[in-house]
Amino acid sequence: MRGMNAVWLVLAGLTAQTPAFSADAEWPINGGPYNIRYSALTQVNPGNVSQLKVAWSYDSHDSFKDSEMQSNPIVVGGVLYATTPTMHVVALDAVTGREIWKFDPSGGSTVQRRFRQRGVTVFEDRVFVTYRNYLYALDRATGHPLPGFGDAGRVDLREGLGRPAERMTVSASSPGVVFEDLFIIGSTVPETLPGSPGHIRAYDVHTGKLRWIFHTIPWPGEYGYDTWPKDAYKISGGANAWAGLSLDPKLGMVFAATGSASFDFYGSNRIGNDLFADCVLALDARTGKRIWHFQGVRHDVWDLDFPAAPTLVTVERHGRKIDAVAQITKMGTVFVLDRRTGKPLFPVAYRKVPASRLPGEKLAVMQPYPVAPPAFTRQAFTEDMVTNRTPQAHDAVLAQLRKLDSNGIYTPPSTRGTVLMPGTDGGAEWGGAAFDPETGLLYVNANEQPWIIRMVTHDTTSLYKNNCASCHGEDLKGAPPTFPSLVGIGERRSRAELKSIINEGGGRMPGFDYLEQGVDEIVEFLVTGKDTGHVDPAVAAKDPNWLKYRNEGYILFRDPDGYPPITPPWGTLNAIDLNRGEIRWRIPLGEYPELAARGLKNTGSDNYGGPVVTASGLLFIGATNFDKKFRAFDKLTGKLLWETELPAAGNATPSIYEIGGREYVVIVCGGGKNGAPSGSSIVAFALPQTT
Repeated sequence: MRGMNAVWLVLAGLTAQTPAFSADAEWPINGGPYNIRYSALTQVNPGNVSQLKVAWSYDSHDSFKDSEMQSNPIVVGGVLYATTPTMHVVALDAVTGREIWKFDPSGGSTVQRRFRQRGVTVFEDRVFVTYRNYLYALDRATGHPLPGFGDAGRVDLREGLGRPAERMTVSASSPGVVFEDLFIIGSTVPETLPGSPGHIRAYDVHTGKLRWIFHTIPWPGEYGYDTWPKDAYKISGGANAWAGLSLDPKLGMVFAATGSASFDFYGSNRIGNDLFADCVLALDARTGKRIWHFQGVRHDVWDLDFPAAPTLVTVERHGRKIDAVAQITKMGTVFVLDRRTGKPLFPVAYRKVPASRLPGEKLAVMQPYPVAPPAFTRQAFTEDMVTNRTPQAHDAVLAQLRKLDSNGIYTPPSTRGTVLMPGTDGGAEWGGAAFDPETGLLYVNANEQPWIIRMVTHDTTSLYKNNCASCHGEDLKGAPPTFPSLVGIGERRSRAELKSIINEGGGRMPGFDYLEQGVDEIVEFLVTGKDTGHVDPAVAAKDPNWLKYRNEGYILFRDPDGYPPITPPWGTLNAIDLNRGEIRWRIPLGEYPELAARGLKNTGSDNYGGPVVTASGLLFIGATNFDKKFRAFDKLTGKLLWETELPAAGNATPSIYEIGGREYVVIVCGGGKNGAPSGSSIVAFALPQTT
């Protein structure tokens, strides 16, 4: 914890014996201590926030079409650390924005593949960052890899998982946490098959040696093993803490929120509840031993991952303070759990849900529903919600909706097509929640965007359809930017580049090197359109990763003009009272500039990236995709107090710090979501200096 100032030490509950090395107020941890995204600073307040101006800006000049930049900047010792669209790590003077050093993990290669990375971890003399399957430890002063860490400064995250490393596809989109001398981290793994397990691991901060591992897909003899088929630990994937981790240093506990098991939408090869997928996990930070768990979705076939790391809050219940965990969900709900035991602090009802009609699938009979706080999004797309933006849009959407199954949360995927509302992005999303310890209010931004999942039979006549179409579509159009279009990919990539990408995989995409000659046949199809790759049915029948069904693609439900198919709001900002289990206020967040110009304002819009709340009474948030605004609201009422336009959408969580008596609010501006323009800027705001 070295380098924390007095403000953070008080907030983190550390003792006065821990020295404060600076009078400045830093932002030393992703999401702030306890992951509550709260600042005790008060220089910028509701009375003067309208005077905020750009204090400095920095552009890494490495954005490209559909690139993203989601880093929550870390500020320690007067230096700001963040990542860029091509995964360079930059260290900037936090007062001026001057570049101090830059680290390029690609070794100078031209990078035009989208990375999704949310920042770094700074500890003592080192900066931890992940790039593809590697965890690097960099010298904080120079940005050079530290030779004493792992192999020449890096550790291969594919190793130590109990399976051949060369067959694993593992990375990490969210930074880890440091407890004592341990660096603890989750992972990003493929959501299709073949899968990689999402085990949580702790490494020695100095040497990179693996110190403990928690198997999120349990091994024989471990708790939860009987909730999977007996050989699942050898072949299944997912159940990964991709959204990051939260740390309680006083209790010595680390908390994770895990994702679904692979494959996301059909689970005939993983019959059972699938612990520890879709769980809030409390682990002993020293040993990795399970303390408790709470499963939010049993046998998930909807991609309803917990989308953000747990928020460690303190609430008042029946006249006493209780340390708790607040876990937001893609479904637009919040589970509030006792931090020490995992017991829900508000009632959770277990309700019967529909059975699947797909052969081989066996869904859980009951699923948990939090009774309070109430849902902060709509949870079904019904005919009375069909857009009225234009009569033509209304009629087209209504006709499409009537062809689909749309019965709310836990409607089983089908070959007819199922509406997920909220969709696979949420609801609440990876930006996470902010918590105000003074009022007990939890702030969550949310999307109200339905998606369509349609199941189709795997096609043995096409290697491309069998392995790639679930994400990129049979028509190659994908669902950019999450699943990029492959139309015309042969004009943008060489055959060698395509083969390398398919063999290696990355992020949500598994590597397919096991297909051997089949990779060349997929490349031939992408370049020429000649689909010569076929699957031998006899071989497929013996493959444990072969499933009868796949999804047609990730389809964002839109009206004919590209707008959400439902009545507004399309995106919201919510204040939830965790003491009383009530929604205090809710407002639309964002708008589409072209619609606003025609009089359709305050609709809300797609939004990704989280808020920060301050002791002075403010809530800062960027997030909105298309208006590119950065806003400040009154935290008690939701009243808009200030806004400005960013160079690109601020799809990230802001950071707040103070140096030399001046308070700064900083956000990265990467854009690139759902077709929005991409950028590569970091912008810091402050009040004008007085002479």
